[in-house]
Amino acid sequence: MLSRRDFLQVAAAATVLTGASGSFARAAARQTITQRDLLRFDALGQVTLLHFGDIHAHLMPLDYREPSINIGVGPDAGLPPHLTGEHVLRAFKIAPGSPEAYAFTCADFSSLARSYGRLGGLDRIATLVKAIRAERPGKTLLLDSGDTWQGTYTSLQERGADMVRAMNALGVDAMTAHWDFTYGTDRVKELVGKLEFPFLCGNVQDTTWGNWAFDGTKIFERGGLRVAVIGQAFPYTPIANPAWLIPEWTFGIHERHVQDQADKARASGADLVVLLSHDGFDVDRKLAARVTGVDVILTGHTHDAIPQAVAVGKTLLIASGSHGKFLSRLDLEVRERHVVDYRFRLIPVFSDAVEPDPAMQALIAEIRRPYQAELDRVLGRTDTMLYRRGNFNGTFDDLICDALLAERDAEIALSPGFRWGPTLLAGQEIRLEDLYAQTAITYPAAYRQTMTGAALKAAMEDIADNLFNPDPYYQQGGDMVRVGGLSYAIDVSKPMGQRISEMTLLRNGQPIDPSKSYMVAGWASVKQGTQGPPIFDVVRSYVERQKIVKIPPRQLVRVTGADPRGIAACG
Repeated sequence: MLSRRDFLQVAAAATVLTGASGSFARAAARQTITQRDLLRFDALGQVTLLHFGDIHAHLMPLDYREPSINIGVGPDAGLPPHLTGEHVLRAFKIAPGSPEAYAFTCADFSSLARSYGRLGGLDRIATLVKAIRAERPGKTLLLDSGDTWQGTYTSLQERGADMVRAMNALGVDAMTAHWDFTYGTDRVKELVGKLEFPFLCGNVQDTTWGNWAFDGTKIFERGGLRVAVIGQAFPYTPIANPAWLIPEWTFGIHERHVQDQADKARASGADLVVLLSHDGFDVDRKLAARVTGVDVILTGHTHDAIPQAVAVGKTLLIASGSHGKFLSRLDLEVRERHVVDYRFRLIPVFSDAVEPDPAMQALIAEIRRPYQAELDRVLGRTDTMLYRRGNFNGTFDDLICDALLAERDAEIALSPGFRWGPTLLAGQEIRLEDLYAQTAITYPAAYRQTMTGAALKAAMEDIADNLFNPDPYYQQGGDMVRVGGLSYAIDVSKPMGQRISEMTLLRNGQPIDPSKSYMVAGWASVKQGTQGPPIFDVVRSYVERQKIVKIPPRQLVRVTGADPRGIAACG
């Protein structure tokens, strides 16, 4: 396992190189961080769980900035994952400027990204997985928390088939799902039929008969133990995404059913019970306190990268980040059907340090080849770091809102609070692939409609409650809707209906009038039959006309009532 001393040595090297050219500093980083370092680990026990989630169809290495705002409310305020920037550094004793600081925080992101390079890449993950499997023959399980088939140009064109091929080749042992369902009922069934491993969604029911629609549990034999893996899909899929795409299925947390599955697994002789979840971290933290007999929850949905396991009673929660940035390794020693010891490492997949697996590299090239010309199509250039991740607007969200305002002739723009989408550094080209990495969905219509000020406030209050309800079981979606042409204040400590205030139309500086109608443009409406051009065409046209994108600093949202540990100043 990469030791604290090793990381400090890297940090010292980075300090010496201050002022060096980006290429020289990056070369030094490559020499200092090695594949051997990333794989170093003192093995323990009978079973190794390897985990990732929320890869969002990203096959290639990328830049991905962790959030500067991740606010926790109620009992979760100030707890991981609701720590950002310097608060993460302090909580986990991470040295500023180190590889850990770059991987786990937004602190000084632009300069560290140029030094340490990109992370992820499925061919690099394949190398790490194969190495760990070789080290631990017959003892490993590779588990995927979902959001696997959606999020890129190729996945949209292939309708998820590219990722099924890639995950079969990687040798995933089981997965659960969320955005994967947005290809619709028939396509999901077709893709599940092509999987070479179980699709575990034990909380999804058939709407006609009430039967469970998918397998919920799979028993694996590993290291002489019986390991039960229970799958939990995102409970609010038909609310956060269009219900009309999946009319045959209903979802939910189904806490009692989770308990029943755990009990049945134990009764059938399971030595270890693992919940493979797409609930989101805070939901799983609450679930862990209310369900017995689950040893490990491998959680997804909220994209959290937490460098330590979080214990809730006798249950370990593992959050492995997103976009393929990390591969987590959890070694478990089990005696008499109880976990008595564990070791954990969330491995940052530094792409320059890991040798690509040749077979996976060839498969990725084969998948991308038919689309390469479009993927590489240059639309413009950015003079501003473009990112999306955090409770409120990011600069890529601002770009999308600017495009909606201009191309759809609107006063106000609304863009959904999606968490997925990589980062572009200042000075980089904006390619078609980069645009689709922020917009690749199956319901992309960019609508244009009038809304009264009262209706606009009601919609924003509803979304705010999905994010800041103090009971995690009522947190039903992503982050706060992103806005353009509008500023507002939000007090996250207030109850439903009282959080949003000071709504102001930027065009004239006037307060939003509840009785007045405004022209609003947006996209990703869950309403069937929504009309409008696809959002990727709207933003493409805007960027091609602008040629150079520059997003000035904006203070569109004034936040109060928040724990300060969830808010950081980041570069």
